[in-house]
Amino acid sequence: MEKIIITAFALLSFNLSYSQNNNQKGFLDDFKASASITNNGISLVPTFSLGDPAILFDVKLIKGKYSFEPDIRYSLEGKPWTMLFWFRHKTVEKKNFSLRTGIHPGVNFRTIQINRDVVNENIIEARRFIAAEIAPNFIIRNNITVGAYYLYSRGLDNSPKNNHFLVANSFFSNINLFDNYQASVSPQVYYLKQDKLDGLYTVGFITINKKLSPISLSFILNKAIETKILPEDDFTWNVSINYKFK
Repeated sequence: MEKIIITAFALLSFNLSYSQNNNQKGFLDDFKASASITNNGISLVPTFSLGDPAILFDVKLIKGKYSFEPDIRYSLEGKPWTMLFWFRHKTVEKKNFSLRTGIHPGVNFRTIQINRDVVNENIIEARRFIAAEIAPNFIIRNNITVGAYYLYSRGLDNSPKNNHFLVANSFFSNINLFDNYQASVSPQVYYLKQDKLDGLYTVGFITINKKLSPISLSFILNKAIETKILPEDDFTWNVSINYKFK
């Protein structure tokens, strides 16, 4: 995994350097990245959280309709949490409808206790999985979108084998607040099934930022409606400070 990250960033650096020095268009059409610090790392599936402060890195290397998007998450103590390596495709792009598809290999890390030579010690266990997604979206107005999201992941190690994550979502962007500040809000309802266990949840994503500023403040509020999946936290939330650059 580390070799993949190093190779991707090495190619990116070479591409940017070549483009600047020769005044030519580089291999990539676009490059985007963001970094976030949060009081509670919340997973792609919001019912799961790290339970500790975390730092998140998201990178997008874009070429045409294709993109490679590493999603790397660490605790502030420096312990790895999750590493996802998305390969995505803009399958349909129309005026009022879009469809994105994607796949990724990933690794989830957790700390477990083992007994070695009659001494208990903590080690970091890596659990591998592979996943695929499909995300249709309908544009109602310039700042209003509704859609769905489906993710299937297959656990390859000591973890749930079949995971289904189905979301009904909406997105309201560029809501004017005061002065040059604006907000984006995304209320969602989702169904999660892990092997024989399932649950129904609601979650809200809120982002506040100043126009043209790369810094934003975001919140995630997750509430279980009914669930049999552990951890059975009735309510999970976090607040994050984000920095975006292109």
